[in-house]
Amino acid sequence: MKSSRSSMKAVFLCGGRGKRMFPIAEDKFLLDFLGRPLLEHQIETARAAGLSQLVIIANPENKAKIEEIARRTTGVKIDFALQKESSGIADALKSAEPFLHGQLLVVNPNDVFSSSAYIKLMAEAERATASSYVLGYRVQKYFPGGYLEVNSENELLHIVEKPNPGEEPGNLVNILIHCHSNPEELLRYIESVQTTRDDVYECALDSMVKAGHRIKVVPYDDFWAPIKYPWHIFKVMEYFLDNAQPSIAPSARISEKATIEGKAILGDNVKILENAVIRGPVYIGANSVIGNNVLVRGYSHIGANSVIGYSTEVKHSYIGDNCWFHSNYVGDSIIDDDCSLGAGTVLANFRLDEGNIRMQVGARLVDTGYDKLGAIVGRGCRIGVNASVMPGIRVGPGSLVGPQICLRQDLGADKLALPVSRYRVRDSKIILDEGKRRELLDKLKG
Repeated sequence: MKSSRSSMKAVFLCGGRGKRMFPIAEDKFLLDFLGRPLLEHQIETARAAGLSQLVIIANPENKAKIEEIARRTTGVKIDFALQKESSGIADALKSAEPFLHGQLLVVNPNDVFSSSAYIKLMAEAERATASSYVLGYRVQKYFPGGYLEVNSENELLHIVEKPNPGEEPGNLVNILIHCHSNPEELLRYIESVQTTRDDVYECALDSMVKAGHRIKVVPYDDFWAPIKYPWHIFKVMEYFLDNAQPSIAPSARISEKATIEGKAILGDNVKILENAVIRGPVYIGANSVIGNNVLVRGYSHIGANSVIGYSTEVKHSYIGDNCWFHSNYVGDSIIDDDCSLGAGTVLANFRLDEGNIRMQVGARLVDTGYDKLGAIVGRGCRIGVNASVMPGIRVGPGSLVGPQICLRQDLGADKLALPVSRYRVRDSKIILDEGKRRELLDKLKG
């Protein structure tokens, strides 16, 4: 049976919950880029590839937000299924069983890719030579996902799900954009799987291969940026900024004494004050204010209704909505919505030994691959005046960091870090020479 793009459905898996994104609590596909949730961009990518039917599998917590995005979407028919518990891909597909008929694509919307990924996969499916088609991508370093073993004809032999570093069977990883010609049969294999791990779907594909079904691995080498960890947001931010057209809303107000260089995308009612410098590519969301003597540069993304106050520098950072800064340095950092930094606060981004930043994720210390990486700050945080946050430190949602603190370790959610006073108070026996002050004043006047 040959595929038809007009009749093929794309199934978006939106029912899972991220376990490695602390302190970012929002679902990854709901993060905003260029003023729109990632899911909205993903729907647009699918539509650009010729897909007009979607099934979105939501969970009880995010269903309302997803439905709101769907209401704003035109040109695509969207059905909804509900995954009550976050129990993996197989459970998600079972929850959407009434919609799974005919050829379909199973898609992870937390991975960002170009429409060519769909086009390559569907073009292969049009040849109708295999039961299923899997997109494969060759990586240069360890990736925390599934690895594909293939034969000389690029047919799947085995999926190794999340091997330990150094135990990968090769460098070909599984991108979750899969095409299935007979989803009912896939569901039958899913029902027969017995495993204690969260890999029922992958085991079902392995079982299909052992039973004689051909699963073709389609190579893909265009843009791909999975969001597995918080710092992966940077690559997605850069991708959208690179592919956006420069634009300045008619309602934006820019001082004649401000400087804008390179690509700038300024939303409605953005205000840029005197002596501010914008060096693109940069995105600034609606109603945000860039204050006097501010420098925003190097792939920075600032959300809506934020104030980047006097003498602040923002470099290569992702900043959410409703954030307030004043006389700060924000380097290579990720800051969620509703955060504020007191005057003089610094989010440091570079180790003195110039080594890569590593973060503790569960029981494992993960190399981020960045030698410049600042703070990752959860939603609703407040950081006091003259505080310093060391490179790669995470601040949990709703936490407060007191003034003058040097934060050297991660802070959990809803915590309060306060400085400990170390100074002493005693009687003063110092006698000041008032003549020195008068002499200095006379020099200044003369």
